[in-house]
Amino acid sequence: MNEDRVQAFTDEIGDMKLRGAKGDRERVLLVVGALAIVVGVVLAVLGGFQASGTSDLGDQVAFLATGTLIGLALVIAGTALFIRYSMARFMRFWLVRLVHEHRSETDRLIAAIEKNRGN
Repeated sequence: MNEDRVQAFTDEIGDMKLRGAKGDRERVLLVVGALAIVVGVVLAVLGGFQASGTSDLGDQVAFLATGTLIGLALVIAGTALFIRYSMARFMRFWLVRLVHEHRSETDRLIAAIEKNRGN
């Protein structure tokens, strides 16, 4: 019974001619987010070290602006990308699991109803 429903569902999805999910692009953006976090932290630390290594105020401001502020912006952007695509993967998994559980529950209910009709 369940195999027939799965096949019918697959056929209906095939008839809709939907484009497939762009899983590769999503994975790339997840990795880009993680790399942006790492690069941002490295830039922020380097900017801080460079700024503390000089006594000229102009150089300190320049090092902080180019290293620390750009690093902070990369950390924020990378964190946003990483969280967005991590949550998307989790929510997609959760939705598939929810649909599967509901279909299993429906199959059990139908089997119980058919069993009680037979009595």
